[in-house]
Order: sequence, then structure tokens, then C-alpha cells
Amino acid sequence: MRLLSTDPPHPDPAWRGRVIAATIGLLLLWPVLVASEFKPWQLFDVQSLHATGRFLTAFVPPAHSAEFLQLILVASWQTVAMATAGLTLALLAAIPLTVVVTESLSISRLGTGRMKPGAFVIRQAVRWLLVLLRSVPELVWALLLVRIVGLGPTAGVLAITLTYCGMLGKVYAEILESSDHHATDALLANGSGRLAALFYGALPQAAAELISYTVYRWECAIRGSVVMGFVGAGGLGQRMDESLKMLAGGEVATMLLVFVLLVSGAGMVSKLLRRRLG
Repeated sequence: MRLLSTDPPHPDPAWRGRVIAATIGLLLLWPVLVASEFKPWQLFDVQSLHATGRFLTAFVPPAHSAEFLQLILVASWQTVAMATAGLTLALLAAIPLTVVVTESLSISRLGTGRMKPGAFVIRQAVRWLLVLLRSVPELVWALLLVRIVGLGPTAGVLAITLTYCGMLGKVYAEILESSDHHATDALLANGSGRLAALFYGALPQAAAELISYTVYRWECAIRGSVVMGFVGAGGLGQRMDESLKMLAGGEVATMLLVFVLLVSGAGMVSKLLRRRLG
């Protein structure tokens, strides 16, 4: 006669596997934390808490004089202009590079399905160029370009252009290659050029995803423009750096609020465009 267990079933039947996976994950993560010298308990040290309190107290009240707000308005507009100009130049450079590296837009692969050696070499060379451009952060490009063109927004615009050209070219190519190729192949097989195949065959299939990613990159460019201001590229970041050096907490608080509004505005634009395209 079989005896039935009276113990209630565990609410999570897979709890043993979850505990084992979490334990293994912590064991693998621990050497990384040790190597990075991650010590979060330092935040709760008495000296650190006192320094944090003094730092946050200086933020109240935020600076709100008319002269300062006008100065911040000009700096904010310069930051948005820097991000927009840099992304626009990156977009203009990324489109032809995307045409080169996107395999589905290659004319030489028609019929055999394989690219010719010359086209393959060119495609790989452009791919490595995109890797080089996006591997160097925009802050590093800005540091180098400030030495060349001097202080000001020009270094920031060029830094965004270089880094984001590599990012846009890579992601655009991946989006186009993962979309349906039938319309593109039909256009290329009937004598269409690569640009025509891109605009009339590939873009209608992936327009929503491409625009969504582009607007997201614009939002990232605004954040990057603020960071590059700390190395002399102008805009809101340079003003924040000056206020931090003068220990003007109220001015820093105002600029942080403006920065949050800028990023929120970019997010609203992205959401509006996705809704219109969806």
C-alpha cells in the first residue's frame, strides 16, 4: 500500500536549481569584484557620510537667478546643438558605410550566394574601420581632438561623429541583415543600384527599428555632450565643471535638473516617433 506524503508542495518547484545557479554566479562574480576593488561599505563610513551630507546640503536651494538661468539656457542649447550636429554627421558617414558592410545589399553575391573576393575584402576592411571608430569612447576622442582643434564645441562634435559613426554603421547593418531580403534581392536582381535597393527595399522593412535606434543614439549623444564638456568641449558639462571646482552646489543642482529635463525630452521625442511609426 502506497503512502501519500502529507507535506505541502514547495511554492517554487525549481528552487534547488535557482539556489545552485545563484551560488555558482556569486562564486564566479567574486574574483571580478576583488579585482575591481569594489568596496561599497565605504559609502557608510562615518567620514563618508559626513562628506555626503555636506555635499548634498550645498545643493539646497538650487541657483535660480535670472542671469545664471540665461547662462544655463545658452549652455543647454549648445549641448543639444553639439549632440545633434555630431549625430547628423555620424549619420551621413554611417549610411554609405552601412551599404558597404551589409551583405544583403551586395550585388556580387547574387546567383552564387557568395561575395566575390574583392568585395569581401573591402567589406571586412570597412567592418574593422567601424570597430576602430566605436572602440574608442567619445570622451577619449574629445581629449585627443581638444589638442588639435582647441577648446570648444568643435572637438565635441567631431568626437561624437567618430564614435557614433562606428556604432550606427554596425547596428544599422545588423538590423538590415536581420530583416526580410526578398524585396532587396528582387531589386538588385533586376538591375537596381545598391542605394535604390536600400531606400526602396530594405528601409521599408526596418524603418521603425532604425529610427528608434537613431533617436536613442541622439539621447545618448546629449548625455555624452555633457560629459565631454568636462574636458573643454563646451556646453553644459563645461559649466558644471566650473561650478564643481568653485564648490557652488546650488549651481550644480540647477544644471542637474536641466540635464534631467533634456534627457526626458529626448525620451519623449523617441516615444512619439515610435508611436507614429507603429
